[in-house]
Amino acid sequence: MAKLYFYYSAMNAGKSTILLQAAHNYQERGMDALLFTAAIDNRYQTGKIYSRLGMSRDAVTFDTQFNLFDYAKNQQATNSTLACVLVDEAQFLTKEQVMQLTNIVDELKIPVLAYGLRSDYRGEPFEGSSYLLIWADQLTEIKTVCHCGRKAIMNKRVDEAGKVIRSGDQVHIAGNESYISVCRKHYKKD
Repeated sequence: MAKLYFYYSAMNAGKSTILLQAAHNYQERGMDALLFTAAIDNRYQTGKIYSRLGMSRDAVTFDTQFNLFDYAKNQQATNSTLACVLVDEAQFLTKEQVMQLTNIVDELKIPVLAYGLRSDYRGEPFEGSSYLLIWADQLTEIKTVCHCGRKAIMNKRVDEAGKVIRSGDQVHIAGNESYISVCRKHYKKD
């Protein structure tokens, strides 16, 4: 039975690596996976999912107007080996797009595995993550570690000098130079 899975974590926990491994596993068994990634994530190359370990794979980009259900339905009609939908950067989904993922599961009977951040650097939820936490059939936390050894659950944003940034736009596309995964205790410290 198809389900909607949400794999969430702080930054740098290996979400994209796990997604790419899942895509590889499907391909190795003669099945296709439809990969989506957020168009807004332009850190490397638009239309690619990258792992910090150096792996990458082509993906269909989505913006806030993109209909994931319609795209998946069209792909299913032309590809009999489509077995799974994988979504990277799922925090950037809209409420409507998360509902579209539930329709892929419920109507098309295709499992959907979504990977994303639970919260932003301000400790606020992303729209996509909020609705995935509510509507997903299965939630799985991917763990990473704070510099103190505790489980990192928060994302701390820093400037070029390492000073903590606590306000500003929710979305600032960047990598390790701008974000640090930390435990709650160290998130509260400047």
